[in-house]
Order: sequence, then C-alpha cells, then structure tokens
Amino acid sequence: MHPIVLSAHNPGPMTGSGNHTYLIVGSSRRATLIDAGVGEPRHLADLDTALADTDARLERVLVTHGHRDHASGAPALAGVHPDAAFSKHPWPSEDEQYGVRWHTLNDGDEIRVGTETLVALHTPGHSPDHLAFWHEPTAAIFTGDLLVSGSSVMIHTSKGGNLAQYLASLERLRALAARVLYPAHGPRIDDPDLVISEYLSHRRHREHQVIDALAAGHATVEAIADSIYDGLPSALMMAARENVRAHLEKLRAEGRASADGDRWSTHG
Repeated sequence: MHPIVLSAHNPGPMTGSGNHTYLIVGSSRRATLIDAGVGEPRHLADLDTALADTDARLERVLVTHGHRDHASGAPALAGVHPDAAFSKHPWPSEDEQYGVRWHTLNDGDEIRVGTETLVALHTPGHSPDHLAFWHEPTAAIFTGDLLVSGSSVMIHTSKGGNLAQYLASLERLRALAARVLYPAHGPRIDDPDLVISEYLSHRRHREHQVIDALAAGHATVEAIADSIYDGLPSALMMAARENVRAHLEKLRAEGRASADGDRWSTHG
C-alpha cells in the first residue's frame, strides 16, 4: 500500500494548506481515489498525470464524508472519468447537491483495490456520515477529518456533528493500534496512539473550560467562545463557537447542563 498524495489545491482558513486526496493503484492497474477534492483544475491535472504515470484508470472514488472540501469535486471527476463509481456513507440532506450517483458504503464493508482490501469504518461525530478506511496488513487508516496533526477538528454541531460520537470514533481508531494515519489535512501521522491520546486529552480540557466559563457567568455560546478563545482570528471564531456548542450539547445529553433559549447553565 503506497498511496499517492494529491493536493486538492484549496487552501483557506478552514482547510489550512488544503485537502489531501489519496490515489491507490491496485495490481490490476485499477485505481481508487480517497476523497474527491473540490474540482480544482490542478487537482484533476495531477490526478491524470498520476494515472498516466502508473498506467492506471480511475475505477472508484471513496468519499470520507459530505463536507464540500471532500465531496464537491465529484461532478468534475465524473465528467473526466465517466466510468468511475462514487461511494460514501449516506447523508441524504447533503448528498443530493453533488449530482452524482452515490453507491452506499456501510460500516464493515470491504473495498477491493487490486489484491488489497480496505474496510470502511463508520466514524461519526465530525459529521454523521463520516467514514475512515482501514488497511489491516499495513495497519494504516485513511482518517478523513477525524484528526489533523498539530491542530484540532471542528465538530459542526448545528449541522449534524456530535461530540460524544466523535470521541467514540477516536477511541475506535485507538483500539485498532494503527501504525500510520493518512489524514485529509496536514502531514501523515506516524505516532497514532500519541496523537489520538492528545486529542482526547484536549477535549477533556476544553470541556473543563466550558464548565468553568458557565460557572463564571458566561451564559451564551458566543460569550463562552470569546472567553475561551480570546485572541483567535475572526475567521476561525465560527468554528470555535461550533466546538463550544458541541461541548454544551454533550453536557446537556449527560444531564450536566441545560439551556433556556440561548442561555446555558451548568448543573455541576
């Protein structure tokens, strides 16, 4: 398993240096692409070059989840590679906008790439449809948006994100004892257990900060985010508020917080 990393060429405040897509060429010269990018012409050109260099054709595109930086390139790819199949876990409210026929992938489904097999892992939390792809022989996981080395991941609670599910998904990855993670953003991760442990610790720390902010009288999502993320660039404050909302919803589900309109309080 030697994935070819292809940039989606979409840098920005929420994507960092941009998305990675991963091309895997099987022994039969049939190739699978993990994530569709955004349809940027340079991405399509890089993909065509990689296919030509390996004498392969694109057979399948596996999409980790329906956020636009991962899925919106599907129509452009379908236009250039009409025989390619597009697969993801269903998220009906999002999937229809992309105008391709999606083949359903569920937890545990196996995807053949030449003589190799990837296993789909339903890992919700960042989004309800999120999948990771596990290659057991090399103990490698293509992790989509579950982790980014040196940064954190937004839990878009107002659009299907769920922090409790996200933490469970991280625990599931840790239990696999992977040797390498291929994330959709940032560098390859060669110390998965350390990075996953740091992520879990960070979320516990953030939860304590949210509880402390509530105890100090910061009662709205905006006020809590401002108190915790003081000095954060304005372009990232929307994501910070979504993460605060994710923690509040988790606390509410556990009976540790409640809301009256847009004002929150803690139950200790």
